[in-house]
Amino acid sequence: MRNVNDHRQKRQDVFMQSVEWTANILAFIAAFLLTPEIYIRTVGWVTRIAEERYGASGDLLGLVSLVWFVTMALLTFSLSRATLATAIVAAGLAAATKFI
Repeated sequence: MRNVNDHRQKRQDVFMQSVEWTANILAFIAAFLLTPEIYIRTVGWVTRIAEERYGASGDLLGLVSLVWFVTMALLTFSLSRATLATAIVAAGLAAATKFI
């Protein structure tokens, strides 16, 4: 005899895995599109700070720029993923309550 909760748990697991995959894919797309825009608008400010406050120059400023780009990509991905996962779950719950 099978437990009804096992089926319910499996459905919830499948739903949450789908939410995670969807959020990851959409967050990757968002990071791909938004990172260059954020980077272009902030890299001058960051390199100026590195130059004025830390004495960075030449090749070190290039490294600072690269690290800043990677940081913005990771931050954009993470924030997008958290926002999208929350929105997808909320939309799924809203749809579920509408049909139940």
